[in-house]
Amino acid sequence: MERIPSRREASEAVQEHGWRYLLGTLQTSVPVGTMVQAVGLAADAVAVCGDDADRHLRVDVRPDAAVLTLQSLDHAAVTTRDIELARRISAAVGRAGFLPQPGIGTGAPRSVQAVEIAIDALSISGVRPFWKAVLGYVDEAGADGPEDPLVDPVRQGPAVWFQQMDRARPQRSRIHMDVSVPHDEARRRIEAAVEAGGRLVSASRAPAFWVLADPEGNEACITTWQGRDG
Repeated sequence: MERIPSRREASEAVQEHGWRYLLGTLQTSVPVGTMVQAVGLAADAVAVCGDDADRHLRVDVRPDAAVLTLQSLDHAAVTTRDIELARRISAAVGRAGFLPQPGIGTGAPRSVQAVEIAIDALSISGVRPFWKAVLGYVDEAGADGPEDPLVDPVRQGPAVWFQQMDRARPQRSRIHMDVSVPHDEARRRIEAAVEAGGRLVSASRAPAFWVLADPEGNEACITTWQGRDG
């Protein structure tokens, strides 16, 4: 029976197969040399997923890579079916002579990642309809409440979630980015941000997230699945 595993279970189940758990998805990148190769790998992935492809698999095809994402659209989460599909896809990619990898330490421009925009609000239910309309976003599956996140229906833009404020804070930015990275990439990303002129504002909730700021105080969070459940 298909079920939703813990973040730790999902991460450990696919890590050796070249995938990483990111923000309710499984992701990997397969470096290629041509668009034809990328399209061929995408076709292989669809084939091994079979009837599950439409409800679980997304593929971003580029001349230098095929980026694969697995998530159950019905649950808006990773399920045990996604884990099985990740293993099948990795085997198919290997048979084709390629290597699925998250991009860490491989010379890739960056690791796989997922970006969210967080908006601080005194009345989440008051501002959420505006952002839903102006972005053309929709409710995530199973999350249609007045304070729930919003997602891009074609999955091109970052998700938007709302953080409850207890009082107005005009002295600080009220919109920031959350960059969800593989758990074994977080430290490198934080060090790079600090070396680039940023500063670490807080690590009190690490390894779930670290708060950083640029030289003018604009904040961003580096997040991982760790520290959120068993």
